[in-house]
Amino acid sequence: MEYISQEAAPGPSAVSMKNKILCCECGTPIEPNPSNMCVACLRTHVDITANIPKQAIVFFCRNCERYLNPPSEWVQCSLESKELLSVCLKRLKGLKEVKLVDAGFIWTEPHSKRIKVKLTVHGEVMDGCVLQQVFVVEFTVNNQMCDDCHRTEAKDFWRCLVQVRQKSINKKTLFYLEQMILKHKAHENTLGIKPSPSGGLDFYYATDAHARKMVDFVQAVLPVKVTNSKKLISHDIHSNSYNYKYSYALDVVPISKGSLVCLGKKLQTNLGHISPICLVTKVANAIHLIDPRTAQMAEVQNMAFWKSPFEAI
Repeated sequence: MEYISQEAAPGPSAVSMKNKILCCECGTPIEPNPSNMCVACLRTHVDITANIPKQAIVFFCRNCERYLNPPSEWVQCSLESKELLSVCLKRLKGLKEVKLVDAGFIWTEPHSKRIKVKLTVHGEVMDGCVLQQVFVVEFTVNNQMCDDCHRTEAKDFWRCLVQVRQKSINKKTLFYLEQMILKHKAHENTLGIKPSPSGGLDFYYATDAHARKMVDFVQAVLPVKVTNSKKLISHDIHSNSYNYKYSYALDVVPISKGSLVCLGKKLQTNLGHISPICLVTKVANAIHLIDPRTAQMAEVQNMAFWKSPFEAI
């Protein structure tokens, strides 16, 4: 602990000529200060770190190796990083009463489950006297499973399910979708991907936002029909909060590249009286058709297909 002068430091000649006073407690000659006490005596009367705990606890999830950032956020931090220092400082409630000047880690054994932080603080005491004090806070690392890992272990980890199906014998369009998902890395936020016995894919997500992002991606790649539903899992009558599981069923058009199709009369008229027998040249966000006899080409958009659906011959 030491005094922090609030005035400009005088020159060497002025320091030597300055009169000293006696400490009012022990009589030691000291430089004049508002408390008229030396540092040792002032320490016995005032402790600016009294309201700051010298020991605290931080919580660590061993499965995902994240620390709890109060109140409910889990963050990825490496040892002796700025992020971990921020997490530790948030555990000290009395730190707001003083001015934090410096903070840094003291090396500890990584397997000791202890984190030591050296803090330097300023505090104002008697009659505007500012003191600086250096102290060490020891944090104990306790293991606690985060919510995401807890749901994973409980086999109840997903909140949204995206089911992609194609009701056709030829699965070329579905294979094309798999390649586009891998190319654009649209599966990064999935918790798991499982093949369906009926010939499709199931994507599991933790949040509805990630599931909707996948649905939007598939709609941009292929003509699909989306059907959504939700199931009530739990209901808190006190806070009036509901916990749902959401499901999105994506029905991919049963058409593939190279398929020979027969168009309905209404759709045939809307496409400029194209021949009812056409060949599919491409299946993307629209179905591209060509008349084998006249080479007339047409595009069937997503909405138009589901209004007048057709299948491969």
